[in-house]
Amino acid sequence: MLKGTVHKYGADFDTDAIIPGRYLNLTTVEEVARHCMEDVDPDFLTRVRPGDIVVATTNFGCGSSREHAPMALKGVGIACVIAKSFARIFFRNAINIGLPLLESADAVDNTEAGDVLEVDLASGTINNLTRGKTFTAAAYPEFMAELISAGGLIEFTRQRLAGKGV
Repeated sequence: MLKGTVHKYGADFDTDAIIPGRYLNLTTVEEVARHCMEDVDPDFLTRVRPGDIVVATTNFGCGSSREHAPMALKGVGIACVIAKSFARIFFRNAINIGLPLLESADAVDNTEAGDVLEVDLASGTINNLTRGKTFTAAAYPEFMAELISAGGLIEFTRQRLAGKGV
């Protein structure tokens, strides 16, 4: 179960807004996280807390295919992102690093910045504790849930190989 405060953004929020292109030469999660949202939301890093949740409207993560964008969000402690829709490559990159994403138009339309959400990834249930409303998103297929639970594709693969004695 995830629980966190909402940071809300609009439509077509691109990867350059999440992590400006000038920081693509950085290689660690910690370095990238220090610049998350700095051009579009300069106070983001002072407000965000581990476990917080990003909510956005449509086409979140559009733009370039850089893995730095979901890495920056995960690095600052974002527990999940809820949107009406995601750019396809952003969605895959997020799952590959273990950052859960949920699609729920109703949750987005009935959530504001500062609200507190409780999210059950296993069932897809999203509870807006501030407004007393409950929403549903599709739960992940088992293999995707395992990737996220493991912390991403690389860690999932390490665990599988270790379990098989390879």
